[in-house]
Amino acid sequence: MTISSAFHNAASGLAAASRTARVVSDNLANALTPGYGRRSVSLAANGLSGGVRVVGVERHVDPAVVADRRRADAGFGHASTIATFHDRFQALLGMPDAPDSLTQRIAGFESALIAAESRPDSTLRLDGAVTAAADLAGSLARASEGIAGIRSDADRKIAEQVTGLNADLEHVQMLNRRIASATASGQDANALLDERQRAVDDINTLIPVRIAERPNGQIALYTEGGAVLLDGAAASFGFDPTRHVTAEMTLENGALSGLTVNGKPLDTSSGGQISGGTLGALFDIRDRLGPEAQSDLDAFARDLIERFQSPGLDPTLAPGAAGLFTDGGAAFDPANSPGIAARLQLNPALTPETGGNSWRLRAGLGAATPGEPGDSTLLQAFSAALTERRPAATGNFGTGQFTAADLGNALLSFSTQRGSRADQALGFAAAMQSEFTRIEREQGVDSDAELQTLMLVEQAFGANARVIQALDDMMATLLRL
Repeated sequence: MTISSAFHNAASGLAAASRTARVVSDNLANALTPGYGRRSVSLAANGLSGGVRVVGVERHVDPAVVADRRRADAGFGHASTIATFHDRFQALLGMPDAPDSLTQRIAGFESALIAAESRPDSTLRLDGAVTAAADLAGSLARASEGIAGIRSDADRKIAEQVTGLNADLEHVQMLNRRIASATASGQDANALLDERQRAVDDINTLIPVRIAERPNGQIALYTEGGAVLLDGAAASFGFDPTRHVTAEMTLENGALSGLTVNGKPLDTSSGGQISGGTLGALFDIRDRLGPEAQSDLDAFARDLIERFQSPGLDPTLAPGAAGLFTDGGAAFDPANSPGIAARLQLNPALTPETGGNSWRLRAGLGAATPGEPGDSTLLQAFSAALTERRPAATGNFGTGQFTAADLGNALLSFSTQRGSRADQALGFAAAMQSEFTRIEREQGVDSDAELQTLMLVEQAFGANARVIQALDDMMATLLRL
């Protein structure tokens, strides 16, 4: 071996050690960086000229593990969004023992009627019954307004996520082009691959994705339901937000916007083309869970109105006149049932703000005079109407017979059961996400292994440096001869 070839070999060894040290330091620095793929230097013998050459820097990512983790991420996002909805709805109804809960409002109204019935001449007790009835109507109206607010929030977040989705897809399209260009020219594209993985992770949280490999390191993205997100060109999603969603507004009647991709409608129902992520969960809240909760509230409000609007209950009322509870002050029309909980009001004949008097609770809502102070006949009829067992006309309560209190308890029970199932699903999704994230990290950067590699690099660097030092000494000796 000549001195020049020995020098070349040692110099190539120093270059390889330097490149490896730089890659190891990058690995250690990014051990906790999301989307970072561990790198390793590929080396090969330098042919007839001797020495070593750096073939390239490989990025190590297990596609199967990443796919499992992404499914877990999307599932957790979906479950978390649904669980939050149920928590908010339960908060609107209140806990059973809370003084402002729906069930306590019903019990308070029933107790106030009984108290007024025992002393029909007491203005204080009549006022208490009117206040309790107004509180009950107000709690239902507030709960209905809360559901409308939840649906409006979901609609607004859908618009935000669609905007972010379009931006992320365009970003992945741009990264695809840059990766293809870098790959074709032999440049290192690993940093671009890391960035693309993070962008795909963001998309996957909104809509679970499947990846198809394309030439030159490019990828195509599809939803689990088969819709094309990106294949060459990025898809363009469209959505028209609504300023305020009311109970009557649905996707089916055209009052709310659906989701389009490249101008064509997508199935946003549960189990549809975009289900499984946060975007699908938001559509589920706006178009299914929210309306279901509203329907149950409307069923309870309708039952409450019809109990006190029954013909003959109050002989001072004309046929078809509004009873104790009204639809915005007017008589209830069964054909106008959607959103009735939000419009539920006490009869204006009883409220001081509208010129009413509490004595009409005793004398009759249509009475012109207070009548006999000791007459509790109508109060007894109101109490009987409240505790009468009757089927719910609408909602998801089945065919059983319910008192008003039973119906309120059933409404709260349904909400609690659904919330409990949502919490269980969230717990399972969180465990899955944690486990697959752990597995992915275990296959990522191992700091102990990287430090061992760094020690070997140090030894190789030192050995090659000593060879160069020895060659320098030899040349110096030769020059002195």
